[in-house]
Amino acid sequence: MAKEKKEPQAETETKIKENIVKITEAGPCKKKVSIEIPPEKISKALDEQYEDLRKNALVSGFRKGRAPRRLLEKRYGKESTLQVKLKLLMDASEAALKDNNVEAIGEPNIEHEKVELPEKGPMKFEFEIETRPDFTLPQLEGIEVEKPKLEVTDEHVQQDVLELQKRMGTWRPKDGKIALDDQIVADVTLKADGESEKIANSEIYIRPRGFAGKVVIDDLDKLLVGAKAGDTKTTTVDVPPTFFEEKYRGKKVQVEIKINDVKALVPVELNEEFFKRVGIADINELKTNLRKRNEQNLQRQQQDAMRQEVRNYLLGKITLDLPADVVADQSSHILQRQYTRMLLQGAKAEDIKKQMEQLKASSQEQAVESLKAFFIMDAVAKKFGIEATDEEINGYIAQAAMYRQVRPEKLREQMSRDGSLAEAALEIREIKCIDKILETAKITEVAPEKLAEKHAKAAAKPAKKASAEHHRTEKAEEKADRAEKKVERAEKEVDRAEKKVERAEKKVEKAEKKAEKAEKAVDKAEKAEKKADKAGKPARKPPTKKK
Repeated sequence: MAKEKKEPQAETETKIKENIVKITEAGPCKKKVSIEIPPEKISKALDEQYEDLRKNALVSGFRKGRAPRRLLEKRYGKESTLQVKLKLLMDASEAALKDNNVEAIGEPNIEHEKVELPEKGPMKFEFEIETRPDFTLPQLEGIEVEKPKLEVTDEHVQQDVLELQKRMGTWRPKDGKIALDDQIVADVTLKADGESEKIANSEIYIRPRGFAGKVVIDDLDKLLVGAKAGDTKTTTVDVPPTFFEEKYRGKKVQVEIKINDVKALVPVELNEEFFKRVGIADINELKTNLRKRNEQNLQRQQQDAMRQEVRNYLLGKITLDLPADVVADQSSHILQRQYTRMLLQGAKAEDIKKQMEQLKASSQEQAVESLKAFFIMDAVAKKFGIEATDEEINGYIAQAAMYRQVRPEKLREQMSRDGSLAEAALEIREIKCIDKILETAKITEVAPEKLAEKHAKAAAKPAKKASAEHHRTEKAEEKADRAEKKVERAEKEVDRAEKKVERAEKKVEKAEKKAEKAEKAVDKAEKAEKKADKAGKPARKPPTKKK
C-alpha cells in the first residue's frame, strides 16, 4: 500500500513542477512566449536559495549554518527574492525555447522589473524573441542555368595594358582645378546630432560616388570638380539606416571638405626600364600574359555568373520576411562576407577597395537580400550535409595570403581576431552548396548582355520593399535601444543587490568575531574562577555571555 501512495504523489509533483508555456506568432521571424511558473517551483527555488545562504552566512549568536530562516529572510529577503526571480526567469525562458525547438536570434527581451515574485500563486511573464525564418526549399536538382558566352579579344588586352599603366602610375601634385578621376587630400569634418568629428588629410578620389571621411557622398564629382586647393565645399548626406558605421547610421550628416592638395594620376611609360622591372622581355610577352590572365578571369566570371543564377533561383522561389532590426544588426557581417568573397576570387587590391566603398553604403534592399541568402544557404547546407573542412579553410588562407603578400600564419591570426575566419568558412560552404546544385543543372550558353539584363531585373525586385523596410528598421532600432537600456538597468540592480549582500555579510562576520571574543573571555573568566576556588580566593565576576 505504501508504494501505491508514493507513486501518484511523485507523479503529481512532476506535473506541478512543469511550467505552462504558450508560444504565438508576433510578426515576421518573431514569436511571443508566455510562461507561467507554478508556486511549488517558486517555493522550491526560495528554499534552495535560503539553504545556500544559511550554509555560508555568518549570523551573530548562531554557528555557521544554524541561523533560522526567519532571520535570514529579515536580513536578506529583498536581495534573495530578486536573485530567485531573475534565476527563474532565465531558466524558464531558456527551457521554453529549447523544449519547443525555437531557433532564436539573440536573447529574450524580458522586462524583469515589471515581473513580481508573488507570495502566493504562480509567477507569470512574457517576452518576444526574434527567430530564424521558417521556409521550405524548392527543387534543387536539374534546375535551368544560363552561362554567359565570353571570349578574350585584342581590345580587351589593350584595355588591360592601359589599366596596368594607370595602376603602376604615380599621383603627382597638379595646379589648377580638380578634374574627374583626380585625387585630393582634404580635412573632412562630419557633424551629426550636435557632435563633430574631424578626419585630417583624408584621401578622396573624384568619382560620381565615393567616400569623404567616413560617409558616402552621391554626386561627389559634381561637388568637387572645378574646385581648387584652398577651397572648402559643404554638403548634407542622409546616411542609410543599415550603414556599417553605427555612429552615423540613419542620421543626417553635414559634411565640410577643406581641400589641401590636388593630385593627378600619371600612367607609367612602357619602356625598357618598365619591362625589366616587371620581369618580361617586351610588349608582346606582356600582352600574351595578359591574355592568359584574361581567359582565366573569364572562366571565373562564367562560374560566378552561374552561381549567381542559382542564388537568384533560390531567392525567387522562396518568400522570406525578416525583421528590420536583424537586417541592421547583420549589416556588418554581410560586409565581411563580401570582403571574404572578393579575397577568395583573387580580386586586385584596388578593386577590393573600390567595391568595399560601395558595399559599405549598401542600400536597404541589398542588406535584406544578403541576409535572406544566408538563411537559404544555411538550409541548403543542412540538406546536403555540407561544411567547410579545415583543409579547405587552410587552402583559402594560403590563397588569400598569396594575393595579399603576407605569411599564411599571420593572416590566420588576423582573421581569428577580426572574425573573418568564421566568415571564410561560411563563404566556402556557400560555394560548395551552389556547386553541388550546378552538378545536376541544365546549362545553356547565352549572350552576356542578356544574362546581365536578367540579373539586373532580379536585383531590382527588392527595391519596392525598401521604403517599408526602412520604416520598420527605424522602429526596430528604437526598440532595440530601449531593450538595451532595460538590460543595463537590470544589471545595475543586480549589482546593487549583490553589494548589499556583501556589506551585510561583512557586518555579520564582524559581529561573529566579537561574539567569539566574548566567548573566549567567558571561558577565561570561568577558568580563573575555578582556579580561585581551589586557592580559596574570590574571583572576578565573569562578564555576561553575548548572543
